[in-house]
Formats: sequence, structure tokens, C-alpha cells
Amino acid sequence: MMIIRYTKNMKNKNQHINLFCKNTNLIGFVVTLLLLFSTLKGQVQIKEYNTVTIGAQQFENYLPKLKNKRVAILTNITGVIGSTSIVDTLLKLNVSIKKIFGPEHGFRSNTEAGDKVSSSVDNKTGLPIISLYGNNKKPTKEQLADVDILLYDIQDVGVRFYTYISTMCYAMEACAENDKEFMVLDRPNPNGFYMDGPVLKNEFKSFLGLHNVPLVYGMTCGEYAQMANAEGWLKNNIKCKLTIVPLKNYDRKASYNLPVKPSPNIPNSNAVLLYPSLGLFEGTIISLGRGTQNPFQVIGHPNYRDTMFKFMPLPTALSKEPKYVNQICYGLNLSESSYLKQHPKKINLQWLCIMLLSLNKENFFDKNFNYHAGNTDLQAQLKSKIALEDIEKSWHVDIEKFKKIRKKYLLYKDF
Repeated sequence: MMIIRYTKNMKNKNQHINLFCKNTNLIGFVVTLLLLFSTLKGQVQIKEYNTVTIGAQQFENYLPKLKNKRVAILTNITGVIGSTSIVDTLLKLNVSIKKIFGPEHGFRSNTEAGDKVSSSVDNKTGLPIISLYGNNKKPTKEQLADVDILLYDIQDVGVRFYTYISTMCYAMEACAENDKEFMVLDRPNPNGFYMDGPVLKNEFKSFLGLHNVPLVYGMTCGEYAQMANAEGWLKNNIKCKLTIVPLKNYDRKASYNLPVKPSPNIPNSNAVLLYPSLGLFEGTIISLGRGTQNPFQVIGHPNYRDTMFKFMPLPTALSKEPKYVNQICYGLNLSESSYLKQHPKKINLQWLCIMLLSLNKENFFDKNFNYHAGNTDLQAQLKSKIALEDIEKSWHVDIEKFKKIRKKYLLYKDF
């Protein structure tokens, strides 16, 4: 039996590529082996969300701090207590809410990734909704003028380029600059059971990553807020008046079934767990299944050589013009991958390697890839067919440095 993989001992790259691409059945066989065996390490327990008491539920710990104060809430559709929005809940409790700030995808989370979100008025409550993914990504002095405290309650997924964490830090910065209080109502991190990936380099700081943290950083939003504030990561090393309402009974070693999808194209736990690895494909020519029933669970391209699995992206309410719309894409169905059942507690680069080898295109990567990766190294390493274990080792020094910083701000027992 012949198993083809990336290896530093490979003597003839061209022969390897030709052999890999020559027989589509062989590709399918190799891919199956990779999916079945390359990630077997240990099962990650996935807990139900209701086993944790989230910050928003602990009224006794934060309602007194809101008394007689003018309140703004930075939240979206994930900011729920049970099935009720925190906005609706706090209004019933006579909290004086002045406005709602909305992140990427909007307050009701009904726009595509990257789409500009306009400010508006909430039909249900009549409150003004100020978009922080439109004309400005940071609250302005004028927008905070009639506010004493800003509450943050958003479900995150614990990945550096998932933009909610950047929105949170910009909001903290604005509160610090305008002498306003900032409060985080903490929620579990469903990818909080590991750390992995390259640490962001300064030249790639953007809304896809503001700080020198790994791609998967293993912290809740409350812990991250403490770190960003205390480490002087806000603009001009400014500090905000920060309060965290921590979780109760949070198990960092587990993942969690989220009660509400965290963004329109992350619909379930499979997509949440795959997102750290598949998010890197945002900077490539590969379709991530937008416009299908399984976004962020399938990957493909019209010219992928193995035709065993296929899908066709179609226009939907959540993805009006998906990549390769109305074209058949061939690729991998990762919803059936062993990665989900026997999570290796690291991101999976094998899928990038498989797609890159099969398509062998000069334009495989675009300018956004390096911003998702946080450096130029990963793209160069993949193109040069560096062994995956060597790519992963190249992250270790920076991850170890980050661990020492991270440790100071943990609110819950580490994994």
C-alpha cells in the first residue's frame, strides 16, 4: 500500500505531484485515509450550554451596577438568556437602555460576512441600533455621550480572525477614551479547549486580528478583555474601567453546543469546531460551502480532481452570491471527518495541503490569506511543501511566550 503525504524526506516533488494528480481514485483513497487516521488523538467532550451559568444570567452580580445608569448594549442574536434577547430581558427589568451597538452581521445577525451593516432602529424595542461594522468600527464620542456604561454580551468562537473580539476591544478603547465603564457578560468558548496556530505578527494587525495571539487562543471573551486591558493593548496603552461577570461551572476542557448559531454561516457545532482550520480558506480560491446546507463543513472547487464528493453553491438569503454560484464543486465533506469525533486539539493543515496539491494553481492564495494566518510564513511554507510537523514546530516559541501572558488573566481552571 502506498500512502502519499507531505514529508520533508520527499526526494522528487514533481514526481510526487504527478503521481498524486494522475489517478482520482488514488486521491480519494489518500484523502479518506487522512480523514480517518491523521487526527486520531482523543475525544473532546461536547457539553450542553445549560450546564454553565453564563454572565448574563447572574442578575444579582451586575444589575446593582446598572442602577440609575444610562446603559448601551453591544450584542447580537447570540446575546440571549434562554431564548430571550438580553435587550428585551433588561428592559423588562427596568434597566435604562439608551441604544444597541451591533457587530459584524448586525444586531439581528442577518447579513453576510464582510457586508457593510447600516445603523437603524430596532423594530421590536424602538431603540437606535448603531452599527460597528459600517461607517465606524469603534464607538464615537458622540455615540457614547448619553451613556454611562457599555455592556458586552456576544457569543464568540475563540478564533483570532473572528471579528467580534476586535469589536469588543475597539469598544473598550472608546470607553476608556471617553471615561465610560465597560462590562463583559462572559460566555463559554466552544474552541477554548486548546491553543494552536501562528501568533500574529505586527505587520498583519487588522480587524482580522489586533493582537499578537495565536490563531486559536484558548480564552473566553472575559479573559481576553482582561488581558487586552491590563497588557496595554488598547490604543496608547489606555485602560478602561472594566468589569467581568464570570461564568459558573465552566469546563475549559470541553466544547459546547451553542444555543444560537454565532454567525449566519456557522450553523452548528461541526462548523464551530471546523472553523479555526477552515477559516484559513477565506484567503484562497476554495469554496467553503456558502450557499449550501453545510457552510464551513464542506470545501471544494470546480477543478478539484477527486469527483467522489460534490456540491453546488446556490443563492440564499444568507449568501446571495456565494463563490462558484451555480457551479458544481468537487471536494471534501468534512462533516464526516474524524477530526470532529477525535479532535487532535490543533488546527488541521492537511486540508489546505490536499487542495493546494490537487489544484496546483499559482493563484491559490489571495492577499487576505496572510491576514488570516497572521504572517507571510505559512503561505510560503505550504507552497514549499514543508512537512506539516515542521510548520507546527515553527509556532511553538511564540505560543510559549503567549502562554505566559495568557496565564495571568485566566478566570477558570486551565486545560
